[in-house]
Amino acid sequence: MIRHVVMWQLHEPADAPRFKELLDSCKNLVPGMIEFEVGVRSAPLEANVDVVLVSTFADQAALDAYQNHPHHKAVGAELGKLRRDRHVLDYPVAGGASAP
Repeated sequence: MIRHVVMWQLHEPADAPRFKELLDSCKNLVPGMIEFEVGVRSAPLEANVDVVLVSTFADQAALDAYQNHPHHKAVGAELGKLRRDRHVLDYPVAGGASAP
């Protein structure tokens, strides 16, 4: 399995609910998507980013299908207008063929 974590800083933190709504439209988009959770900064909890996506895919093929899906690409174009910075980390997790 592969965990796919993406974190964003937005131009306007007040856009976080709209950003989350757009991301949530990608949930269950492709077979092999096991988990998909979007979190938004919540005061007074500590945060260096405004929005985070934590998702898990059965394998690299499922992650590739998600990243290349036309809906995901359209959402990404909209998100790009709202974000200032983006960080990504993909890593293998135990329980699947992709784990070491």
